[in-house]
Amino acid sequence: MKQSVKLIAGNWKMNGLGAGLDEVAALRRSLDGEAAACRIALCPPATLVERMAVAVRGSVIEVGGQDCRAEAHGAFTGGVSAEMLKDAGATLVIVGHSERRQEFGETDLLVSAKAEAAVRAGLGPIICVGETLQQREAGKAVEVVRHQVLNSLPMAVLGQDFAVAYEPVWAIGTGLTPTLEQIEEVHRAVRAAMLERLGLGSAAAPILYGGSVKPDNARDILSVPEVGGALVGGASLKAADFLGIIRAA
Repeated sequence: MKQSVKLIAGNWKMNGLGAGLDEVAALRRSLDGEAAACRIALCPPATLVERMAVAVRGSVIEVGGQDCRAEAHGAFTGGVSAEMLKDAGATLVIVGHSERRQEFGETDLLVSAKAEAAVRAGLGPIICVGETLQQREAGKAVEVVRHQVLNSLPMAVLGQDFAVAYEPVWAIGTGLTPTLEQIEEVHRAVRAAMLERLGLGSAAAPILYGGSVKPDNARDILSVPEVGGALVGGASLKAADFLGIIRAA
């Protein structure tokens, strides 16, 4: 299913200080007065969520978190709950990003619990899935991603604002990008797994592509069937680059 309105979400990862809000102000100025052709979000570090939410208030730009705990509160030093993100002005949160899965050992079960926590707090989860280079080369990309979708999506997202993001691990920050045919193959597999897991209630949820999305390849990627937007990394840190991707939607 092709989405009529795409979601372009920027993930700043562990980048950005207060001075980086100047880029957000520049992006807002460029977008103010324009009819938004897509939904736009930025996910900064937790230290900037509230300040960014204030900076974009009244604009088309939404703010999201990059991760959350499954618990609402408790003795989890350094943890950030979905409720805290909501309180700071976020409307979205990324869960299950490959860097969380690879570096912190997050399982599908934990990702599902975090997505459920996001819904509990009134946030729209962006649930990430994707294969490693080893899995891709072994011909297991579709199998791996299908398993992640079936086990990372809680029933709680039905009827809620949510998205799935396909991000091949080997393409993140490397400059490498799958072929358009490979992207389409996996996105169709993701949609099939979503329908298997959640039924027709998931048919309208967008499937984002993430992995070295840039202004010069965005239009081609966003035209692929079942690509309902993009999860953008480094290119979202600069207003001009992110704007180029937004305008390709």
